[in-house]
Amino acid sequence: MKTRFTKLFGVTHPIVQGGMMWVGRAELASAVSNAGGLGILTALTQPTPDDLRREIERCRTMTDRPFGVNLTVLPSISPPPYAEYRRAIIDSGVTIVETAGSKPAEHVEDFKAHGIRVIHKCTSVRHAVTAERLGVDAVSIDGFECAGHPGEDDIPGLILIPATVDRLSIPVLGSGGFGDGRGLAAALALGAEGITMGTRFCATREAPIHDNVKRAMVDNDERGTRLIFRKLHNTARVGANSVSDRVVELLDRPGATFADVASLVKGVEGRRLLETGDMDAGLFWAGQVQGLIHDVPTVAELIAAIMAEAEAVISGRLRSMVDG
Repeated sequence: MKTRFTKLFGVTHPIVQGGMMWVGRAELASAVSNAGGLGILTALTQPTPDDLRREIERCRTMTDRPFGVNLTVLPSISPPPYAEYRRAIIDSGVTIVETAGSKPAEHVEDFKAHGIRVIHKCTSVRHAVTAERLGVDAVSIDGFECAGHPGEDDIPGLILIPATVDRLSIPVLGSGGFGDGRGLAAALALGAEGITMGTRFCATREAPIHDNVKRAMVDNDERGTRLIFRKLHNTARVGANSVSDRVVELLDRPGATFADVASLVKGVEGRRLLETGDMDAGLFWAGQVQGLIHDVPTVAELIAAIMAEAEAVISGRLRSMVDG
């Protein structure tokens, strides 16, 4: 299956593993790339830029296929040294970067000046248009179904993907709610050149997180998420557990502020949940695609199954409807 995305980024299958905090490590990224997709390391998972350099080299020992690095830029009182992480990516000879977050212009410009192909993750058509104007090579458009930050417009992929495709000339990846071959076929039908998956790749054997988290994603259905921070205009979709329920409850109270939930939403507690399997330790990111996750395969098994199902849908079921 060849698309503009697979040709431009040198991968076999139009499937990308999105950058995920604490999850986008060499074990997962290399497995995705070895299976023909595009694996992504998450830069800020590494404590320092030098640690990122070492993780990039570690990934290279595990795959000889293309992989990328995610750099997510978010507003912060005490931001990490983004420029130093960017320099580590460039100096390490990485050829593909996924950017996300606010005000990416400085980073996109520097990456492009060094011949790096850039995928920018967006949650709205207007931001995708801006990203294309900045010179990115592809856009990953996150529908409302996604884990993490879906933006504030609440537009699902069924509308957001074709609306974005209509406005852009560069390849578009559908993101949010994808986990099987039916979704890939649907994304292609909507005009996308491939899909990005996050939650689905968490429920694989190579994902470097505790089995309890993977089992929770299998056991949850499509209702097993919570939207937090809506009142703060920084909406985030996370997996349902006692912590996310408590955060929603506290922020629903009149006059509630971020300070009321700060101790519950610390990133360090989310990391503890992923590493120890204590499902009440903190928050974990998960999308509505949990309703389509029924097993924990290897990455290779998952990608092979997605491609086989997508091809069967396109050349079999849909073709039979056209042919009568």
